[in-house]
Amino acid sequence: MGPPGNRRPQAHAALALLVLGVMSIDEQQDRQEKVRDLVRSSRIAMLTSVSPDGTLVSKPMANQDVDFDGSVWFIAERESEKVRNIRANPSVNVAYSTNSSWVSLAGRASVVDDHAKLAELWDTFTDAWMEGGPDNPNNILIKVDADSAEYWDSPGSKVTQVVNLVKAKVTGKRFEGDNEKVDLG
Repeated sequence: MGPPGNRRPQAHAALALLVLGVMSIDEQQDRQEKVRDLVRSSRIAMLTSVSPDGTLVSKPMANQDVDFDGSVWFIAERESEKVRNIRANPSVNVAYSTNSSWVSLAGRASVVDDHAKLAELWDTFTDAWMEGGPDNPNNILIKVDADSAEYWDSPGSKVTQVVNLVKAKVTGKRFEGDNEKVDLG
């Protein structure tokens, strides 16, 4: 984690919650595992970067590393708009969605020129979208180190979700899915 002066504010917030007894280490680990499971269940993400004029720009990206450990990897073209944006401003958001869950990761992105890692992550799905394979010098990696995440999950089948919707309408009480903010730092 580095010297105390270099710790991220999120780490201090998580520590404060632990000291106050608001959240146990087990609860924090459970929430982090939930984020990992939800990220793994989604094949495509929306990567949002900041353009030079301050506009938020989102691009669909194939999830490359399904062993989510707080970092996610994407393959991109070296001269793409998203790479230029990240080099100028590394603050990004990565959003995932499935039929019943959503995850938002906030963090910092970096452009990584690592041929071995690129070859490791390259697959037939990537071949359909990117030219020249991992040997193409225009293909590079984007690594996003997430500081925090927020997720929404409404577990169950479509039938269960419809029943919950009807129940909310009849009772006048909104359906409470699973929603948590998670420190990943």
